[in-house]
This record gives sequence, structure tokens and C-alpha cells, in this order.
Amino acid sequence: MCGIVGIVGKSPVAERLVDALKRLEYRGYDSAGVATVHDGVMDRRRAPGKLFNLEKKLDGEPLAGLTGIAHTRWATHGVPNETNAHPHFVDGVAVVHNGIIENFSELRDELTAAGAVFSTQTDTEVVAHLVAHYLKAGMSNREAVLATLGRVTGAFALAVMFRNDPGTIIGARSGPPLAIGYGRGEMFLGSDAIALSPFTSEITYLADGDCAVITAEDAEIIDFSGKPVSRARQISQATAYVVDKGNHKHFMEKEIYEQPEVISHALGHYVDFSTNRVSKVAEGIDFASATGLAISACGTAYLAGLIGKYWFERYARLPVEIDVASEFRYREMPLSPSQAALFISQSGETADTLASLRYCREQGLKIGAVVNVTESTIAREADAIFPTLAGPEIGVASTKAFTCQLGVLASLAIAAAKARGTIDAADEQAMVKHLAEMPRIMSRVLNLIQPQMESLARELSRCRDVLYLGRGTSYPLAMEGALKLKEISYIHAEGYAAGELKHGPIALIDENMPVIVIAPHDRFFEKTVSNMQEVAARGGRIIFITDEKGAAASNLPTMATIVLPNVNEIIAPMVFSLPIQLIAYHTAVFMGTDVDQPRNLAKSVTVE
Repeated sequence: MCGIVGIVGKSPVAERLVDALKRLEYRGYDSAGVATVHDGVMDRRRAPGKLFNLEKKLDGEPLAGLTGIAHTRWATHGVPNETNAHPHFVDGVAVVHNGIIENFSELRDELTAAGAVFSTQTDTEVVAHLVAHYLKAGMSNREAVLATLGRVTGAFALAVMFRNDPGTIIGARSGPPLAIGYGRGEMFLGSDAIALSPFTSEITYLADGDCAVITAEDAEIIDFSGKPVSRARQISQATAYVVDKGNHKHFMEKEIYEQPEVISHALGHYVDFSTNRVSKVAEGIDFASATGLAISACGTAYLAGLIGKYWFERYARLPVEIDVASEFRYREMPLSPSQAALFISQSGETADTLASLRYCREQGLKIGAVVNVTESTIAREADAIFPTLAGPEIGVASTKAFTCQLGVLASLAIAAAKARGTIDAADEQAMVKHLAEMPRIMSRVLNLIQPQMESLARELSRCRDVLYLGRGTSYPLAMEGALKLKEISYIHAEGYAAGELKHGPIALIDENMPVIVIAPHDRFFEKTVSNMQEVAARGGRIIFITDEKGAAASNLPTMATIVLPNVNEIIAPMVFSLPIQLIAYHTAVFMGTDVDQPRNLAKSVTVE
């Protein structure tokens, strides 16, 4: 959840460390800090809140030094203030940390009993104290770090810097990602390739249990027992992107409007539009002989997987077991090697999803990864990688990553149906033709509904609660709409299957309750309209998101009706996701919240 960067350089590093943090701020923005070593002095600057607070402090109090570490924090232990901000210093040792030290409480008690004085509320500080403790016992820097790694438990990535050795940084990984970057006469360490992309394209990903001793000339990789290990160098596909909103007010808005373009890239990777056929997208996964499919993910990616479940079961007749990864990994579901598994993650580093993948690996399943970052841990541990090609998504609330995940899952479902013989060539071509139309239709919808979304959002910004309803693939979409609204506007919202309305949620309906109904004119439409009538009879304020056929078929009074073009069922979730994204976005803008970096959330969740 936090971002780490380190440089052992040949020129001053503070400014470059902050530049790298800008590419990691999606991992956390509760506080940020940077530390360097210069002329035998280790110094730091830290600031609570967004990264610009740290930049402002550095403008007034610059840091010299050719070696440094930096951190952007998502708070787990201790309030987000300057005292708890990283890096932490203890007796010439500086530490930054991503993850959770699970046994920090007992270690803290032990160190306190030995005379250590703690100054923060964080779990990270025990690492600095442990390293310092072992140094005082006569160990070398390397020995002290390895001894510390033998004591701490949990999921963590660490970077440690020393006052007595200003030309070295030691990094370690047990869970959250960490990568080494190779330069000319300087070396780098970072939480991901994007952070290192302005400096180098040659990187090595550390594996779990790796420790790296980094100097200006090279990096030595050892395991936690000190034995040398070999890890491959590779050329990173990440590019040094410019953090630029263009003509948009927020990254989220920019990313909403990028969807027609990026989803065309995603689909182009999986289907041949000249023949209207799916390409060889199922390499590594034998859908034809699979007896079932397990899908797991978190948050918005999980909701994409729920929609995928409908497609795989309906078109490929492939039974799907799906659960959120935090439950999937612990409920010990019975699995068979005859099944396949798909794991969906924008970052490819989501801790619970990765743990679920490893559980399926132990059960002998073939693993597919639907990821936006093809160099991520989840991608590297999968048998087959299905990239979403959405490009960097800066806004914490996922938009283009979600629709690209859906595009990939739709393509895979068609491929599975083709492999299993549940559709014929004509069916395949018809479905691919519908996918080919999607970028054009999405572009049209975005231009068509924008003014209405702003007007509607002004009304919703005055509400305390909102209910979303849908059936079929519109049910997960209703949950996604509710998730988006509460993520960035902080309005309480819930998404329900429309058929469940009378089994509880209808008790909430009154004249103050907006009910957003997602209902394309599909095979579920008449049933959904019946549920709308139940809402109308109780004075609920209906916001009806439908298509041209649906608008013509319903005469119920509504607070607003959003009319989209008529589209085929297989592309409806992608098209109908646009108004729910814009509703959430404009509502948050009217409420004045931080749209791109909503409170308490981070983009990449690398801890449980």
C-alpha cells in the first residue's frame, strides 16, 4: 500500500527521489518523507498529507546527498502525522517499509525492556530498532539486517540506509513488490517499475525471501539466510509517463474519457477484427477440458469477475466459482486440477489475490492472470497472462481498468465457448462484431450524456443514501455504481439484485431515497420494471438508466431517465458502466471531495 524508492547515485538524489514518489503516490498519500546521507550526516524531511507538502518543505530546507530513500505512506499503524511518517531513524539506521509487521507488538515490548525508546506508533519502527540493536551487538550492517529479517513476521518490503555506509542501501521483500534498477554508476530500488522508469529500463524483480545489497555499481541478491541467489535482469515495459491531466480537471475524468481508445487496444489484442474471430487468447488455459473455473479478485476487479461469471456460464457453459480474494484464500474451497483459475488485478500486486493464486497453484490448477501490469507478481506467477492494456490509471477509483477487464473477460468467454463447442462460427463472428462496435458506441455515449450527468449529480450531492438495482450482468454493475459513489463522494450507497428488493431493501424506500435502476432492454427488462413499480408505489425517486427500447417500453415517472443506444447484451456492461462512473465523478466534484485520492484509500493494496 505504501511506496518505496531508493537511489545510490553519483549526483544529488533528493529531487529525483521526490520525482519517483510522484509515480508512487497512488500507493498512499497520508504522508511522505525522504532521507539522505551526506558528509557523515543522515537527515530527513517528512510531511503529513499529500506529496506537495513534502516538496514545499524541501524547497525551504533542501537535502544534500548522493544516497537516499523515500516513502509515500498509507497508514496502517499510527495516525498519519509527521511523527509517524517514514523514514524512521534509530541510531544511524534509516528504514522505509511497505506492509505490516505482524509481531511488532511483542518485538516492541522486548526492545523496550532492553532499553529502547520508541517515538512513533508505527510497526515499522521496530525494524529500525532491531537493526540498531544488532549493530550495537557488533554485527555488520548486512548481518544486522539479516538477523532482523529472521525476527519479523508478516508481509513487508523494506529499504534500509546506514549513516556509517553512505554508499549502500539494503532492500528486502516478503510479500509486497520490490524491484532493483540498474544505471550507469548508480543503482535504484523501487516498489514497481513505473517508479524506476525515469531512471532505467533494466530491472530485476526480487522474489519473496530476497534481500538485496545495493551499491552504486551493482546489487548482490541473497536470501534471508545470506546465501547468494540469482534473479534475471529484464527490460521493463514501463515507460516514464508524465503525470498530466491534459484538459481535464481530474485524472478520473481523463481516464473515463480515455475508455473508447484503451478498450480498442485491449480488444485488438484478443480478437481479429478483419475476420471477426477471437485470436489464440486461451494459450496456457485449456478451457475445452476444464470442468470448472475459479475466479477471485478484490474490489472493482471482483465485480468485473462477477460479470465474467455470467458470460462464462451462459456462453461457454463453464461452471464458475467466484469469491472475493480475502475470503477465497481462507475458506479452503475444494478444488481439482481439472479446473482452471483466473485472477483479476489492476496492479497485479494485490496481496489477497496473490495468496489466492498460490492456493490454487498448490491444488494443481492452471492459472490465468488478467492484469494491467504484465511485469507484476501475479503475472509472473501465472501460467497465462491476459493483459488489459489500460495504461497507467492514476485515479484511485478504477474506471478504464474496469472496462478493459470486462473487455478481456468477454473475449476469454467467447474463446472458451468456441473451444467447448457451445457456440458455432456464426455466433462467434456475431459477438466479435458487437465487441468491435463498442469503442465507437462508448465515445458516442460519453458525448451524449455528459450534460445530463452534471445536472443529476447536483441533485445527488444533497442525498445521504442511494440505492442501485440491476438484474443479470446489471446486478454486479449496480454494486460497482454504489462502490464508485461511496469511494469518492462518501455518500452511503448499496447495490442490490433487483429481485432482492422486496426481501429487505424496500424498507428503506421513501420520498428522500434515490434509486438508480440499471435496466437495458434485455431478457430481464420486464422483471426489473416490476421492481421499479414497487419503488414508485412507495414514493422512491427513480433514476432510470436504460436504452432506447427500454425508454420507449416504460412510462413510469422518474427523477431522471438516462437513455443509451440499443446494444447487444455482451457489450452492455461496458457501455452502461459509463453513466455510473460519471454520476459518481460529478457528484464528488459538486461535493468538493478529493476525487483522485479519496480519503483512506490507496490504489495498490499490498497488505491484508
